[in-house]
Amino acid sequence: METSEKSFVTDIEDIEIRLLLEAIFQRYHYDFRGYSYASIKRRLLQARKHFKCDSFSPLQDKVLNDEALFHQMFAFLTVQVTEMFRDPSYFKAIRKDVIPHLKTFPSLKVWVAGCSTGEELWSLMILFREEGLEDRTIFYGTDINTDSLEKAESGVFKLDHMPLYSQNFSQTGGEHSLSEYYTAAYNAAKFDKSLKKRAVFSDHSLVSDAVFGEMHFISCRNVLIYFKRDLQNRAFGLFKNSLARGGFLGLGSKETLRFSSYEDSFKTFNREQRLYQLKSEAVL
Repeated sequence: METSEKSFVTDIEDIEIRLLLEAIFQRYHYDFRGYSYASIKRRLLQARKHFKCDSFSPLQDKVLNDEALFHQMFAFLTVQVTEMFRDPSYFKAIRKDVIPHLKTFPSLKVWVAGCSTGEELWSLMILFREEGLEDRTIFYGTDINTDSLEKAESGVFKLDHMPLYSQNFSQTGGEHSLSEYYTAAYNAAKFDKSLKKRAVFSDHSLVSDAVFGEMHFISCRNVLIYFKRDLQNRAFGLFKNSLARGGFLGLGSKETLRFSSYEDSFKTFNREQRLYQLKSEAVL
């Protein structure tokens, strides 16, 4: 195929993708139009192959007319890459540097935005138990994928992942063995359900939903890298308006508040670990 022909096919493909994203928004009210185009295109190409469609037009037809198929495709549109105590140095910094500040509050609210299947939320619940903050903290885990939220709430993870999770945990300065927090059966690790007694799991979109409470710590890691700049700014504004005076925001290693519309509302608390603290004057 000549270069001009390839360009023509790519142009048609891009039009089809934009129409498909608009169709998903109009039909199901999930808005992926502000996501990084390269990322969403890559995922849609995988979905197209999975559903055996030669182009995106027949895939759009299937999505519009088969709700069950759309929910199958949802797994391709949302990234589900996570692990417990991922990037141990991040959790170590929370333990050593953030927790002392949080201990000055009489009650706490912690929000993991885009919690996926819950590994990070359970990690924080374990950390807060060890630091004596569990009983005065309400934990919120939110995501747009309801199937992932169900898995998160179950607290059941693959047993063969536990060696890595245990290694991560030990590097955070954990006082005990991670195995003390779960029971193993049928190739699965089920975490102590008492850990989630103060946890709320809820469907929430950073793209379209509003503030739902005053938080003291928000962790949103490896979500915003898939957003375009305007959508990142919307999310940062949501976090800023959700944080209590002196509250903290944690981002992924490739994410930053620099050059965003809300950079001046935060001070860098730990640059290497992407931890930020809301400035007092930023709270109206």
